[in-house]
Amino acid sequence: MKRIEAACICQVLHFQLKDGEEQEYGSRRVRQEVTHYKESLDRARTKYKILEETVLQDGSIRIRIIKQYNQSPVGDYLN
Repeated sequence: MKRIEAACICQVLHFQLKDGEEQEYGSRRVRQEVTHYKESLDRARTKYKILEETVLQDGSIRIRIIKQYNQSPVGDYLN
């Protein structure tokens, strides 16, 4: 029998502006979307670690994140 002892998923998320959207408004909307994403992780009690958060020239945001996979234990992944 096998059991998962530790599991995490590594993702690169790109929060982009919508096509044709004004730069200032789009950047604000993207920042709100990122904040909402982080809050949703906290509400779900998902363990995570943001490795890198980059604001790109067009106002979009790219996040490299390691997060808990389902409800599996995270082991040493988030140290």
